[in-house]
Parts: sequence; structure tokens; C-alpha cells
Amino acid sequence: MLTATAVTVQGQAYALRELERADVMRVRWLLWYLLGALSLAGVMIVYLQNGLRTVPAMAGMAAAALLLAYGQRGTNRLRLFRLGREAAHFALPGETPPWQRLTAELNRRIGQAHDQAAAEAAAALAAAEAEAAVAAALAEAEAAEAAAAAEAAVGLGPLGPGGLPGWSLPASNLFLRT
Repeated sequence: MLTATAVTVQGQAYALRELERADVMRVRWLLWYLLGALSLAGVMIVYLQNGLRTVPAMAGMAAAALLLAYGQRGTNRLRLFRLGREAAHFALPGETPPWQRLTAELNRRIGQAHDQAAAEAAAALAAAEAEAAVAAALAEAEAAEAAAAAEAAVGLGPLGPGGLPGWSLPASNLFLRT
């Protein structure tokens, strides 16, 4: 079952944000191929060495061909690639094209979920950066205010010659008269 935020496969639920992608492929049943091929080879070898008559050999070859045909039937394997973990594998019945359409839709929704998560993260990061910039500006303004208050409390007065504080010229030239 596929929803906007999760997918459930054979009773196991996965959030779309934890999935990287999904794919489905047709797999053959190797065991049945091997059983069919070995049975066919065995029946033919025994027949060619005159261990079987024609009718039992034909029946054995028909049974081996049925095993091969059963192996050809196969199944659909769904792989869900999870971020940072091993892929989850599921066997799905039926024909492959409907599962391929479902997988394409699942991959589209996974992409949308990741894009939405990236947009939310970018918005949160921008908000945090704006908040940090405002906090830095407030701290700078407070530091400037504190420096101005400290300078006013010391009472050094205006800067004098050479730019040194407290070295201003006297208010009158009484000191220079003789």
C-alpha cells in the first residue's frame, strides 16, 4: 500500500524519507532450472545407454521439460534501497509491468519526499542563520553601548593633541602669562 508518506509491503511499513529508491525485476527460479536440466540430462543419458525403454524415457523427458518450464515462470523481486542500510527484498506475484508502474510511482514519491525534506531543512537553516545574525547584531550593539557607557563613566573628555584622551588644551591661557 502506497501513501503520500509511507509504503507498506507484506506487512512492513517504510517511511518514504528513509528510502533511497526502489526497483522491481523479474527473476527466474534457478533451482527449478537446475532440477529440470539435471533430470533431462539424467533421463537422456540413461536412455542412450539402454537403461530405459522409449515410453518411460519420453515420460522422464516430459517431466524434466515441465520442471524447466516451471523455473521459467519465476517471480518479481522488489528491492527497497534504504538510506545507510541493506536493501529489503520482497517477492511479488503476477506479471511484471503493473509492478514496474507501481515502482515508478513509488520512486517519484520518494523523490518528492526528499525534495520536501530538503526544502524544509533549507528553510530551517535560513531561519537559524537569520536568528544568529540578529543575535550577533544585538550583541554588537550592546557591546558598543557598554563601551560608550564605560568611556562616559571614566570622564576622559575629548581627545587632545596626538589623539590621546585626557590631554585637552586648558580652558584659558592663564598658565602662559608671565
